[in-house]
Amino acid sequence: MTVSALAFADGTVETFDNIRTARDKPGAVWVRASDATDAELEHVADVFSIHHLSVEDIRSDVRPKTEVFDDYTFVLLKTATLVPEDTTFREEIDIESVGLFIGEDWLVSLSEHDIDAVGRIWQAALDGDQRILRGPDFIVYRICDGLVDDFFDVLDQIEAQIETVEDAVIADTSIATLESINNVRRELLSFRKLVWPTREAVGSLARGDPEGMQPETEKYFRDVYDHLFQLVDLTETYRELASGARDIYLNSLSVSTNEVMKKLTVVATIVLPLTFVVGLYGMNFENSPYNIPEFGWTYGYPAVMVGMLSVTLILLAYFRKMEWL
Repeated sequence: MTVSALAFADGTVETFDNIRTARDKPGAVWVRASDATDAELEHVADVFSIHHLSVEDIRSDVRPKTEVFDDYTFVLLKTATLVPEDTTFREEIDIESVGLFIGEDWLVSLSEHDIDAVGRIWQAALDGDQRILRGPDFIVYRICDGLVDDFFDVLDQIEAQIETVEDAVIADTSIATLESINNVRRELLSFRKLVWPTREAVGSLARGDPEGMQPETEKYFRDVYDHLFQLVDLTETYRELASGARDIYLNSLSVSTNEVMKKLTVVATIVLPLTFVVGLYGMNFENSPYNIPEFGWTYGYPAVMVGMLSVTLILLAYFRKMEWL
């Protein structure tokens, strides 16, 4: 799809390929552009007197916002989808811009690709859903509501990841677990950067800052604003859970390291007296009057071995009693 238009008045809906013809029709008009060429976008901007900088914002990494111009209101929103990364089996949030230009009796929606939330409302309008065909501002509300509903779906997926991480963090202290925790924290950070400015953009519509907003539509935007406020709270809660999971991982790793060090200490403690004994006997020299007396004893070697074995058993019994083994 590139550029299409529908005009609606008195409960009737007409579709047009020529947007200038649709613009001249009585009633209200909605122009939807996706996968459009530069020439098509320039034509749309010319028909509705849209500033070229606003069109460029849709293709740039600009945070969601609401800007009021003399002839229209520009609302920039973002979609959010959790998709696998290109180089790993991890997932990341894919974000795409949606530009909504709201005039007195017209609406223009621009995006680089087809947006599901926009497509659903477009199809409902084509089907003659009178709940949607109340005016351009109400269509904007429905699009905002659809995008926010998709936000909840993304957050539900992230919540499932957090639950998986919480189950694995105690039993598995491998690097893969730490990577999963960091992946979830990155997703939440990206989601937070998306939701906060979106709440501000919708809040401007909920307050009725643009003059073209109908008073009865503001309450619907307030409902979307409340949902975004809930998303912000949930995002902060999940960030705390992810940070808590990381702390548990580090504590578990520390405990695991301490267990390893304890075992190594036990081994070193057992080997130390044995090393001393063999080292001491290694200092005896043949035909020396300073040798240990039992150096010339026939049963000296087995006696020393029995003594070393006894020391080892005694130390093992002590460590087991202290629950170090």
